[in-house]
Amino acid sequence: MANSILSSTYSCVDFRSWRKLRSRMLECGVSGKGRSAIFTNDIEIGKKLYLGMDFGTSGARYSLIDGEGTIHAEGKREYPLYMKEEKMDWIQSWKDTLFLLLDDVPISLREVVASIAIDGTSATTIIIDSRSEEPLSRAFLYNESCPDALPLVKSIAPAKHTVCSGSSTLCKLVSWWNSYPSSKESAVLLHQADWLLWLLHGKLGVSDYNNALKVGYDPEMDSYPPWLLSQPYSHLLPSVQDPGTKIGCMKEDIRTQFGYPKDCLICTGTTDSIAAFLAARATQPGKAVTSLGSTLAIKLLSSRRVEDARFGVYSHRLDDKWLVGGASNTGGAVLRHLFTDEQLEKLSEQINPFETSPLDYYPLQAVGERFPVADPKMEPRLHPRPESDVEYLHGILESIARIEAKGYKLLKDLGATPVEEVITSGGGSKNQKWIKIRERVLGLPVCKADQTEAAYGAALLAMKGACENATSD
Repeated sequence: MANSILSSTYSCVDFRSWRKLRSRMLECGVSGKGRSAIFTNDIEIGKKLYLGMDFGTSGARYSLIDGEGTIHAEGKREYPLYMKEEKMDWIQSWKDTLFLLLDDVPISLREVVASIAIDGTSATTIIIDSRSEEPLSRAFLYNESCPDALPLVKSIAPAKHTVCSGSSTLCKLVSWWNSYPSSKESAVLLHQADWLLWLLHGKLGVSDYNNALKVGYDPEMDSYPPWLLSQPYSHLLPSVQDPGTKIGCMKEDIRTQFGYPKDCLICTGTTDSIAAFLAARATQPGKAVTSLGSTLAIKLLSSRRVEDARFGVYSHRLDDKWLVGGASNTGGAVLRHLFTDEQLEKLSEQINPFETSPLDYYPLQAVGERFPVADPKMEPRLHPRPESDVEYLHGILESIARIEAKGYKLLKDLGATPVEEVITSGGGSKNQKWIKIRERVLGLPVCKADQTEAAYGAALLAMKGACENATSD
């Protein structure tokens, strides 16, 4: 088993025999509110499976794979809508969704799940009281900006650092620190994936170096920098491990409730866009992955680290290479606001992707952009709207492609390895006309990833953690 996250081959030896599997669940399809699932009952006796969960912006998914990367079950859940003090209670919604997904895994497969890893949205932040284990505020969402904290963060961080953006985790921490009226001695900061994993393993205050990047963790030094550790809120910072590292076993009460094995490992996770990159299996510098989900995120595998907060550009570590990129607020959420899935499919069929659209939009669902321009005051631009919905959709798809092209050009200008090929993941990867439009606008080959879901990448991390643990035993 290669320890590299980028390894294209994942396999590990079974070190213990498993009892005979229970009777198979044969039914597949859609059942239950907000749920869809599909699975296979073709499992060899003694085979281990690895569970990955993706908590994205609009819903959550799971993927259950074996050591060869074959999917044996997968499903998704919409987030239940809970309100608290006239605002969405995301924390309760995510928690309930986690347990719904654990229960959605076919009963006959749960007892061979060797490990679990979770990815979450980058810079989504939860602050917990370590004594009561209760949240000390609502969740700060990935795209939420805290401009009140930005001057303070800029005064302590190096120029152009990733944290010097109003939506960074550190800005959210500083904003909370300066506004919370009670004692902060027992507070702990967790990212969305950290918090969800904590619910499963029970060891408070553990993160991974991908999620911790936007709170100021230096993946090159493999530590928090002195300028951050000298701050009065530094005790809130979680300990940091490599993605896909064993944290501990699943808590007994959860394990027994859902029927998972006693030695089921819980491993550190990553961010949603990095999990999507891992799923696409892009392993060479110059290969890039554009994730077309609710938002647009681009990741380019580079030999050189590049960061510039002025443009929302940052680098994640991935083994001995760097994932350079950024995330725009444009993307599928804008399309879904304007069109139904059925309309998108029918209108796309009528688009000629080889013709240039004269319409110049900047499709945003709300005010504010993160990349390739970091401007919290940027206004959406979706007018004028032509009479033809086909022309309108064509203009929007092409405008999003132009934003993508501007992003890749910016990375090159800042010194990253030039992009040679773009692999597409996320819901937008299913639109073949959009892929052709993007090929023309980018001037690069664009293909759909064999695996497009971030949950699959999280499952690869779970496999990595289980196999490294087996090797060390």
